[in-house]
Amino acid sequence: MSKKFDVVVIGAGAAGLMCAAEAGKRGRSVLVLDHAKKPGRKILISGGGRCNFTNYDVSASNYLCQNPHFVKSALSQYTNWDFISMVSKHGIEFEERDHGQLFCVDAFTAKDIVKMLLAECDMPNIQQRYQCDVHSIEKTDAGFRLHAGTENIECESLVVATGGLSMPKLGATPFGYKIAEQFEIPVITTTAGLVPFTLHKEDKEDFAELSGIAIPAEITAQDGTMFKEALLFTHRGLSGPSVLQISSFWKAGQKVTINLVPNDDIAELLERSREKHPNQSLKNTLAKVLPKRLVEVLIERKELADKPLKQFNQKEMATIVERLENWAVAPNGTEGYRTGTFLTH
Repeated sequence: MSKKFDVVVIGAGAAGLMCAAEAGKRGRSVLVLDHAKKPGRKILISGGGRCNFTNYDVSASNYLCQNPHFVKSALSQYTNWDFISMVSKHGIEFEERDHGQLFCVDAFTAKDIVKMLLAECDMPNIQQRYQCDVHSIEKTDAGFRLHAGTENIECESLVVATGGLSMPKLGATPFGYKIAEQFEIPVITTTAGLVPFTLHKEDKEDFAELSGIAIPAEITAQDGTMFKEALLFTHRGLSGPSVLQISSFWKAGQKVTINLVPNDDIAELLERSREKHPNQSLKNTLAKVLPKRLVEVLIERKELADKPLKQFNQKEMATIVERLENWAVAPNGTEGYRTGTFLTH
């Protein structure tokens, strides 16, 4: 005999647990299914374990989406302030970081966000099953019939909250896309988002020794989208908040332009230094605003010339400024779903 529920939610991540809690509050009988041992695995690693759970500034324009009206509708029905209120209700302390991002603070971590979501689901009409694989789904006149674990389950509404393909080590699978295919639901081609760039072999070798060095940067995609945040050199290529953000706007074969000195008037610095210290080398001058090893690598790559400042004419000075403020990099690709935080659709 089949067990019957009003709603079955497949996936016990952030979306699945929130959906279950909201359905439960409306008096629905709910069953949450997940193949993992525990809920919220991706939540636990978010924000370096501190969980960037929302932002103060949230609008439809912040989302990459082919249907912005859906985002407007969703945000109008449940706002960031509603979630902030829930976090506060559970006594979780948080702080604002750059760009209005909110993170757990002090003794509170991403684990507390998972506990909060589970507490919201702690109702007699909500059941949860873990380490429970869904073997089959079929449409019925009354809704859906599932075979999950060792049970046959029927429901009026089926919610697929299985997430995307990012971070397969945490259990991400294409299960949700297979369900869409089964029911002939069109799926727009997915792309990994918030991912580091990999570099071509020569560039990778040149910059590998800079791994771990971070600098303020302003990075611009070919379509004009720009982010001003930190850039991190890695043993594979480029990462850091600015790169992760711009990766969603980059397309294969395109270059990105990076201002390596976004907080300095580099033209003024060079001119003033040439007047006061004409015999000072370009390398030592730039080492005042950039990591010295980065400057050395740019010189080794012949992207900059190293000689006393007095030996540079105005045209050469302008070229240096242009190179530092519009350093062009052609990524080889990205690290893809292995490290991607989400999928763009």
